[in-house]
Amino acid sequence: MNKSSTSGSVPATKYIKPNPFKMLLKNVKEHPWLYVLFLPVLAYFLVFHYWPMYGVIIAFKDYKPMKGIFASNWVGFANFAQFLNGPYLWRLVRNTLSINLGMLLVAFPLPIIFALLLNECRSVKFRKVVQTVTYMPHFVSSVVVCSLMLIFCRSNGVITTMLSVFGMPQTNLFSIGKFFQPLYIAMNVWQELGWDSIIFFAALTSIDASLYEAAQVDGAGRWRQMWHVTLPGIAPTIVILLILRIGNLMSLGWDRIYLLYNEMIYEQADVISTYVYRTGLQQMQYSYSTAVGLMNSVINVILLVGANVVSRKVNDTSLW
Repeated sequence: MNKSSTSGSVPATKYIKPNPFKMLLKNVKEHPWLYVLFLPVLAYFLVFHYWPMYGVIIAFKDYKPMKGIFASNWVGFANFAQFLNGPYLWRLVRNTLSINLGMLLVAFPLPIIFALLLNECRSVKFRKVVQTVTYMPHFVSSVVVCSLMLIFCRSNGVITTMLSVFGMPQTNLFSIGKFFQPLYIAMNVWQELGWDSIIFFAALTSIDASLYEAAQVDGAGRWRQMWHVTLPGIAPTIVILLILRIGNLMSLGWDRIYLLYNEMIYEQADVISTYVYRTGLQQMQYSYSTAVGLMNSVINVILLVGANVVSRKVNDTSLW
């Protein structure tokens, strides 16, 4: 008699990997209207984000509009080499990283702290008023916000007058390079603080109330509940957003900086995105600016993947 048959052991069940295509079809059949609602979003990304990507080919060409993309001459990596050997490389990378690191250290934790503090507020009416007031600046146009900053920071502006009490010069602050980055970060914090805190408020609502009750039974006060229950509850959200921020360390919107800076403070204010805008659209160096932008995007992808891998190994939280 076979030994395995007398032992009474149950043979191991073979794992069958699910077919993703069949799972997708099943989900479509079960929730068709959700996929109908998703179609405009899919169309937007395909038309405005993925279809134009074929244009990055001009980074490897000497693009001439009259010849078109495919008829222009190939130059290989000449445009990339021009940027890497150019005089502005260090300045652009330094300013881009400096501003983004400042945003990461200041603008990233402040919405978390704001959401935690407002969550501890007992008055629901006061909480709603504060949330509404802090959300409003997000909907103000960047042109309007930057114009206000330029007015407030003139030699007789409100901000300049207030800072002059602490010994700051009574002059246009945006004509002094060392003031540009702190002012830019402060402007972004004011405009986006309330809006960025929305996702943390949403994460706070998902925390099980029984955890707070158990902490109260154990004698934990409000501070210890926030430290041992609230923060761990929203930690996955914080980690995911931190990964996304790290993946954008080399990206910075050109529009606000372009509206605020001037040639006097290029050394402290000029970043990669504004340089691409000037060289590409104003100086019409299309291939060169595309090469700079492509290189910047590749570095961002590397940072994003690296941050995701580290996060997955350290705390099992990741984007994928």
